[in-house]
Amino acid sequence: MRIIQLGGVAGLLAIALLSTACDRSPEARSAKFMAEGKKLLEKKDPARALLQFRNAVQVTPKDPEAHYQLAVAFLGVGDIRQGVTALRKALELNPKHAAAQLRLAELMTNVDDPEILKDARQRLESIIVDSPRNADALHALALTELKLGEADEAVQNLERAVSSAPQELIFAVTLAQAKLTQNDPTGAEAILKKACDDFPKSADALVILGRFYSIRDQVKNAEQQFRLALAIDPKSGAALLNLANLQMQLGQTAEAEKNFKQLSTLPEAMFKPVYADFLYQQGRRDEAIAEFERLARQDPDERATRTRLVAAYQSAGKLPDAQKVLSEALKKNQKDMDALLQRGELFLSAGKYPEAEADLNKVLHAKPDSAEVHFVLSKLDHARGSLLREREELSAALRLDPRLLQVRMYLASSLIADKAPQAALQVLHETPEDQKHTVTFFEQWNWAQLSLGKTADARRGVDMAIARVRTPDLLLQDAILKLEAKRYADGRQSLYELLRSNPEDARALRYLVASYSAQNQIGKGVDEVKAHAASHPKSADVQYFLGNLLLATGDKAQARQAFAAAKAVNPNYVPADMSLAQIDLLQANWKDARQELNTILTTKGENPIARQWLGMLEAAAGDQAAAIADFRRVIEVQPDNTKVLNNLAYLLAESGDQTEEPLKYAQKAVELSPSDGDFEDTLGWVLYKRAVYELAVKHLESSVSKKVNAVSYYHLAMACAKAGKEERGRAAFKMALRMDPNLPEAKQAQAMFPASRPAMSSQP
Repeated sequence: MRIIQLGGVAGLLAIALLSTACDRSPEARSAKFMAEGKKLLEKKDPARALLQFRNAVQVTPKDPEAHYQLAVAFLGVGDIRQGVTALRKALELNPKHAAAQLRLAELMTNVDDPEILKDARQRLESIIVDSPRNADALHALALTELKLGEADEAVQNLERAVSSAPQELIFAVTLAQAKLTQNDPTGAEAILKKACDDFPKSADALVILGRFYSIRDQVKNAEQQFRLALAIDPKSGAALLNLANLQMQLGQTAEAEKNFKQLSTLPEAMFKPVYADFLYQQGRRDEAIAEFERLARQDPDERATRTRLVAAYQSAGKLPDAQKVLSEALKKNQKDMDALLQRGELFLSAGKYPEAEADLNKVLHAKPDSAEVHFVLSKLDHARGSLLREREELSAALRLDPRLLQVRMYLASSLIADKAPQAALQVLHETPEDQKHTVTFFEQWNWAQLSLGKTADARRGVDMAIARVRTPDLLLQDAILKLEAKRYADGRQSLYELLRSNPEDARALRYLVASYSAQNQIGKGVDEVKAHAASHPKSADVQYFLGNLLLATGDKAQARQAFAAAKAVNPNYVPADMSLAQIDLLQANWKDARQELNTILTTKGENPIARQWLGMLEAAAGDQAAAIADFRRVIEVQPDNTKVLNNLAYLLAESGDQTEEPLKYAQKAVELSPSDGDFEDTLGWVLYKRAVYELAVKHLESSVSKKVNAVSYYHLAMACAKAGKEERGRAAFKMALRMDPNLPEAKQAQAMFPASRPAMSSQP
């Protein structure tokens, strides 16, 4: 018996050991990690699930399912790059992993690259071959086909998806979208109405139909659907939000406020800040900030609320409050990317560009696929005058998220400002269809048409949009079109309406003056602006505009008074300080101008324009060393400032600097502005100073072909003399003498062409 008992114990021990060994096998451990990770995903906690799936991948690195679940977790926390990497690894281990194929293909449908979309289509078609009724795959395939312009095929696949999964509302919605792409709004409406019938208790179905009517400008029908949705579900956030937005569009502000306030009481985090946002947009900044502060106290760890609070502080000029919030956040967590991003924006607004760049680069390193950080970097490039890099960053942001309407509008605006309206139109054509019905889109589209001179198209666009809402941009566009049609009185009426709602709009004031100038009545324009400034004495912007207008019309004394009035309203109003310095510069009052510019730089913070003007002043006063030092400081914050690059290169060359520095600056200025003859002249002169005469002649010839300039001809003459091109040099010298024989360069060139004599000057 004892032996039997021992044998039994041994057997039990063996079983226990075997069980322990099984538990410790990689497969068993991985299964436990996977099970725990899936539970966390079900609880909508992808961040903690990520740790479990990473553990699973570590112990079973060749398990495709572990890599797939890891990808799902990465995508759940918004890390698309890592998610795609994990999906590709899963497919590398098992090319027929249908879920991984589907998820990867779905991600690929979010881009606009035709080659990537074709790859996605191929993947989805292979899934459907194995599973013809896979509704998710059919839906994703249809989305891909819509982007590839294959609307008919998309409709067929969506009809199959709806047939396979009639309980899925999203498939019907996409089918309606496809019908709109086919220019079949009646068909789209019928599908959405049927969805409402098929889902009689669905508030979402009614909201979607309401959105359709709203986009089609059928306002009453839209409102009816939103109210029906609220009758089914009084706490439907989508219905409340759409109804409130519609009421804002209709000018029913009080009713909209009630709905925004009710919306903010719903449990969903996304709706919490809507009332504060409404208050802010209405100009009730103190109330908005108080609401943001309440939300921040309610949930101190909610980053989105903190971000809005900091933005509100910044906009209200409460920078110390904004900095305090961010400092506290970064003390808790130095790797808080949201706080770093906002601190970078604060540095940017304060003109601290190197500090801003340092913070933004940290965020970019941690989140290379963040469209938002590329957008902020574009603002930094804009501030530095690097317009090409600005557009590159804006384009990068759009590639990462094509639905960023604000970024798209910035890019289009930048292209229009750079006299590339056709490129701007292409950017606008790529706007997602549902965003093409927004007022913001119409405003930018109209600006592009105006820049192209397509007034008829712009007129249609303005009329279509202004019938819905009378925004400042639409009123301004309406005025511009009327002024171009010489309907001056009508144009002024639109400008008056704009100024009643936004009295500080300098664009409206500028076109008001232009309307009188076109009728040779500039005095009336000045009088109207004076009257407007008198009725808005507390507006620094209006006083500043008046000062610039008076300065442009030659009344420097009254211009000074207007700038002083702007400073009386706001002692920190730097533009007025700059204009006062500008007047002294124009009048060659070097002492006063130098004092004013130094005061700006010491009391108002580093200002690249003030520093640039100070450098120009020092150069004019003959202090080359001081001018060089000032220009160097400008280049530190604005490395693409072509005028400063040019001036610095010229002064360094004149000072006898034989390093690569002046050549580097001159070459960069020409590279950035190849059509500027003055910059090419500087490059040629720098090369002349370095005794590279043949190349100097080449650039100086290019300079005089772009801009007829006596200095450039003198420089060309001297370079030709050194390069052995005496005949061409003598011709250039004679041309320069005819243009201006009194320049200092005339004496330099005269020594190389002794047979030529400068003409007698009529100047004393």
